[in-house]
Amino acid sequence: MTETLVGPFSLERDIKKSRFLARATPIASIEEAEAFIASIAAAEPEATHHCWAWQFGPHCRCHDAGEPSGTAGRPILQVVVAQKLDRVAIVVSRWFGGIKLGAGGLVRAYAGTAAECLREAPKEELIERVRLGFHCPFSLLGLIQARLPEWGVEAAAPAFDANGAWFQLVLPQALQHDISAKLTDLTSGQADIRLIEDEAPEA
Repeated sequence: MTETLVGPFSLERDIKKSRFLARATPIASIEEAEAFIASIAAAEPEATHHCWAWQFGPHCRCHDAGEPSGTAGRPILQVVVAQKLDRVAIVVSRWFGGIKLGAGGLVRAYAGTAAECLREAPKEELIERVRLGFHCPFSLLGLIQARLPEWGVEAAAPAFDANGAWFQLVLPQALQHDISAKLTDLTSGQADIRLIEDEAPEA
């Protein structure tokens, strides 16, 4: 089961006089992740480092932000993966306290702070959703509008043309084939059902 965060969450630790502050948030896009990271860096330029990682579907990135290579960004990202989280961005900021931690100490500090933050953050199951579009003739409009709520399917207001109405549905990916079959049966094959792939799935 893949999860995401319910909302922003932060956690602070002091390790050998250095202050580590982890801040994590759910993200709806890669641009949102980058904006979150940039906003923290801009708000607190006095921090020694702002190391970060994000995971969004098959895409991920991490950055050491000036710490020795491999001691911050990748350990943070590995924590995200290990906790089976997705659509999450996390920044671990460090204020240097005068005592060097060494490469191993840095890995433990960044990964440990990130892990504790993400472990304690409220989470929810991430349900992949798809968008289906279909057209139906006017003669079936009332029937379709009555059935969709019964099936527990979200539908935007239909767009009308000369021959009927276009519907756009948002539903869990697991229900895609079942709902498509129901629509085909209900309309005797008249609904031209298609997957809309140019829209990002919603959490």
